[in-house]
Amino acid sequence: MSQWLVEKASNLLRARSSRRDFLTAAAVAGSALAVAPVRYILEPGTAYAAICGCLGQDCECGTLCCADGYAEFCCTINLGMNTCPAGTFAGGWWKADGSIYCDGPRYYIDCVGYCSRCSNNCEGGYYCPDCDTLTCGCANGDCNNRRSGCRTFRYGQCHQEIGCSGRIACRVVSCTPAWLLDPTCSTSSATDNKTANHTAACLEHPPPPPVVAMAAAPDGKGYWLAAADGAVFAYGSAAFKGSMGGKKINQPIVGMAADKQTAGYWLVASDGGIFAFGAPYDGSTGGTTLNQPIVAIASPANALGYWLTSTDGGVFSFGVPFEGSTGGKPLNRLIVAMAPTPDGKGYWLVASDGGVFTFGNAGFYGSTGNLQLRKPIVGMAPTPDGKGYWLVASDGGIFSFGNAGFYGSTGNLRLNSPIVAMAATPDGKGYWMAAADGGIFSFGNAGFYGSRA
Repeated sequence: MSQWLVEKASNLLRARSSRRDFLTAAAVAGSALAVAPVRYILEPGTAYAAICGCLGQDCECGTLCCADGYAEFCCTINLGMNTCPAGTFAGGWWKADGSIYCDGPRYYIDCVGYCSRCSNNCEGGYYCPDCDTLTCGCANGDCNNRRSGCRTFRYGQCHQEIGCSGRIACRVVSCTPAWLLDPTCSTSSATDNKTANHTAACLEHPPPPPVVAMAAAPDGKGYWLAAADGAVFAYGSAAFKGSMGGKKINQPIVGMAADKQTAGYWLVASDGGIFAFGAPYDGSTGGTTLNQPIVAIASPANALGYWLTSTDGGVFSFGVPFEGSTGGKPLNRLIVAMAPTPDGKGYWLVASDGGVFTFGNAGFYGSTGNLQLRKPIVGMAPTPDGKGYWLVASDGGIFSFGNAGFYGSTGNLRLNSPIVAMAATPDGKGYWMAAADGGIFSFGNAGFYGSRA
């Protein structure tokens, strides 16, 4: 790229938008131009323009959502975690000087949506605002939160190997330089001091690491919960075999599966790193560059291995047969969970809209893919004979298909924390749901053995 083009872009930005005066001329213009040259030159004001618009929601103009124009902090929409949520990646960063929260600069990373469906030439560096699975609106539907999924802009200093990006979901903030938080980020700098003292409740009073997964004990008389930091909590007959709590992990834990033969368990991180406790280690994707992050792990009753799945439905098999995936296929919504068939010869994947995808000998018994859901699907559990399954939404709504019986839900209750996972009893006559705060809800013959809430 010529120095003339970089300087031309910088001068044009200064002339056309006072909101863009925080960009340093050469470094950031260079990185942004590398990602989307045409868009960056022609539409420099699209990223953070502060306008009063309520996004079709019943919000007053004075609320953050309508008047601020900036994206929300990730901890607000990611269960309190100050990290990029599943389905997004670090697309670029900037800093603010003079923040009351840091002794030196405060660093911000924009988390932008992966493109799961794209109809234009993203490989050429163009944005695809309709290619991601984000929804534009006030974060968590709250007028007092900033926006999520509305802006299409990317500085480009992080993950430059990913040429196609969607909208900004949220932003991570830290006193630690961005390139130390994410090694894909370069040191090319941008400054916007207007954001120096932006804050959110989850930044000022961070909650404990949320529960993100659960697994039932083989005898159905207990269960484990796993938190994002790798801590494990055992209840009833579920024996504690170890955890990653208090230890350094490269990426947060996102899934858990029980070994029905050894009564041990596996934890999986978003990079596909596997942590085995009382269960055999059969491999991982921890050292592999993934197109999208891992979101779930599943193991069949014979416990000969396990599968991992990513948000695009890519499936990785370790000790068990590969039966297919949705990796590389356009999806309406991201994959959020998977479940195995009893004999290990197939599996189901489910997306956040409740769309169900079957592989191997996994039968299709229905889905919510054509329904308007109040809350997204977050988990799935199969019946013992594999002739049915349950889906659970983040409000605890239960959807039963095939021979899966309905035993109750929390869909009509006000929850302190969203549901994040479910597990079924061995005879299929009950199930548990786990909330992000560790609360447990039991239905049918599923016994209550304790909770973290």
